[in-house]
Amino acid sequence: MLSPNLILLYVEDPTGSAAFYTGLLGREPVASFPTYVAFQLENGLTFSLWSTGARDFVSSGSGHRSEVAFMVKDDVEVERLYAEWRSKGITIEQELKTAVFGRTFVALDPDGHRLRVCRPDD
Repeated sequence: MLSPNLILLYVEDPTGSAAFYTGLLGREPVASFPTYVAFQLENGLTFSLWSTGARDFVSSGSGHRSEVAFMVKDDVEVERLYAEWRSKGITIEQELKTAVFGRTFVALDPDGHRLRVCRPDD
């Protein structure tokens, strides 16, 4: 059975995006090249950034129609991260609200990728 083990985001500025995610994730990259940066996460997932200016980059897609979600333990943690990210100047696309599954908000990284924070469904 296949299990996804890599999330790859296309970015304009890998160095700037790496700095953003280093602060957000609280860890340094495990690999860093001029056009590619990778972070290893505790759950075994690799989170990577690939430059749209890389020589081998090819994509006919456009727009950001997906989200990277950070599910946290409870609504209190959602609200804490909302306040922390706002204080860091991270752009908030969807303000803190209560959805059918609980408290949530959506922020944007420097390239406009959607970053949702929420708690798991009951």
